[in-house]
Amino acid sequence: MAEPGIVIIGSGFAGIGMAIKLKEAGYHDFVILEKAEDLGGTWRDNTYPGCACDVPSHMYSYSYELNPGWSRMFSPQEEIWEYMRACVDKYGIGPHFRFGKQVVGLEYDDEERRWEVATADGQVLRPNAVISGIGALHIPKFPEIVGRETFAGPAFHSAEWDNSVDLTGKRVAVIGTGASAIQFVPQLAPQVSHLTLFQRTPPWIHPKPDFAIPDRMQRILRLPGAARAMRNSIYWVLETRALGFTIDPRLMKVHERVALKHLESQVPDLELRRRLTPDYTIGCKRLLISSDYYPALTRENVALVTDGIREIRPHSIVDEAGVEHEVDVIVYGTGFKVTDALQDQRIVGRGGLKIQEAWQDGIETYYGITTAGFPNLFFLLGPNTGLGHNSVVFMIESQVRYVMDCLRLLSRTGARAIDVRQERQRSFNRRLQERLDPLVWNAGGCKSWYLDEHGKNRTIWPGFTFEYWARTRKVKPDAYELIY
Repeated sequence: MAEPGIVIIGSGFAGIGMAIKLKEAGYHDFVILEKAEDLGGTWRDNTYPGCACDVPSHMYSYSYELNPGWSRMFSPQEEIWEYMRACVDKYGIGPHFRFGKQVVGLEYDDEERRWEVATADGQVLRPNAVISGIGALHIPKFPEIVGRETFAGPAFHSAEWDNSVDLTGKRVAVIGTGASAIQFVPQLAPQVSHLTLFQRTPPWIHPKPDFAIPDRMQRILRLPGAARAMRNSIYWVLETRALGFTIDPRLMKVHERVALKHLESQVPDLELRRRLTPDYTIGCKRLLISSDYYPALTRENVALVTDGIREIRPHSIVDEAGVEHEVDVIVYGTGFKVTDALQDQRIVGRGGLKIQEAWQDGIETYYGITTAGFPNLFFLLGPNTGLGHNSVVFMIESQVRYVMDCLRLLSRTGARAIDVRQERQRSFNRRLQERLDPLVWNAGGCKSWYLDEHGKNRTIWPGFTFEYWARTRKVKPDAYELIY
């Protein structure tokens, strides 16, 4: 088989979206390497009870492939996964997939002006360009707790849900109260004999405006322009949430009032309410949405523990107050390795430059897409392109368009590769961090998975999404070195 000209890594929304646009532009010599045996990324892996998107479905989808038939405003995992499959079928990119291909290393060949892409099964591909669409939320993170490995019962991360374990009538411990936990805790609570929830930090939660979309509304959305109007209205409603994020943390007060009123209306017990009230600026950690999480915590068979965990024993968890909680199963809702997801990879660029050396002072890219010293390597959903207020699929589309413009620049000039200039990258990141510093994510010494070990926000885009869209519409050739 001939060497592919382009290798895409990952088959989530980013990888599929990139493949669709490559094919539309007449590129057919590309492959999509996927470590699993099926496509879907996050929406393939996460099968925990209650798994659903926390962005309205009409916005959490491709702008060029609207789906008027979403069953709910916030669709469940299975429906999103099915949508992705439908897109693959419609745009004919199925033949480009190579499943069971885990990429273990990328190395740039300075003489050949090509990448060497090594997979776990010993294969080496030599494309001109590599596009990484692996995202950030795919490497489960487990807490460092004494005795964690000694637990005798089933124990698993929410992203690796063990569906073979029947939780009916069991004593279940849930560690973590993030975006996944607030979805599966309400599903588990009525099923188990007792649920002990270990909370380190309470999340800010807004009510979830979810509802089943009736057939009549779905029929209306199939009328010309209706689904587009629906999407546009959702986009601008979500975009207004960025005002407090991007302009002044004081503008988050209205969101705080909504969250506190939601907590007060659903948790009548004053002591429980006190323990569920965050003490940090709203928005500095991910703002969550749920209308059934708080009611689940008021059930008689649910206990909230806020004392921290001292150790895990074969059949119990001991908290910092010395109380021993007997449990049969442990579920970790402890999130993902985010800021170090890219840094752990074996990527070697020009002149033998390792990605860890390039990023020794912190992850640094140009618009989250390109990195100095690594020609023709493009990241989708790279550093500082995550969002706290709108759909990352919108960001993916902006990045895909930018990568396509880079490829067109190569075609126009006859260059073999492009490499972002170090000074432009540094200038971009200096302005980025200056903008992030006074904003809500750094407010009051807030600690979150958005920040790296140096306390720098390497995850979130500090502006509006339309601003990112505008800035990445066209590649500025003078920002890049062309390699012939």
